[in-house]
Amino acid sequence: MIEVNEKQISGMMNKGRFTLYLYTPFCGTCQLAKRMLTVVDEALPETDIYMANLNYLPGYAEKWEVESVPCLLVFENGHLKTKQYAFQSVEFLYTLLRKDGA
Repeated sequence: MIEVNEKQISGMMNKGRFTLYLYTPFCGTCQLAKRMLTVVDEALPETDIYMANLNYLPGYAEKWEVESVPCLLVFENGHLKTKQYAFQSVEFLYTLLRKDGA
C-alpha cells in the first residue's frame, strides 16, 4: 500500500479509479484492516491501494462524511463510489476491489 498526504489525494482525483484506506495510528481495528488489505494488495497487483492517516485530513473527512475508521473508499473519475467500514474478510475485500467486481 502507498501512503499519501492531502496534496497527493487532491491530485489523484483526476485518476480513473483508485482505492483509499483511511486509518488512525492508534486504532487496533485499523491495524487488522491494514493486514487484510496488504493481502488483497498482493493478490491484485494491478490495483493500487493508497492509505492516509485521517487525523491529517479533516477537510476530506467532512467532505466524504467519514463516520469512523477504518474506512475504505473507492473512487471512480473523482467521484466517491463506495464507502466501506466493515472489512468482513480478505475474500470480501478482494471481491470489492477487483476491477470487474466493484
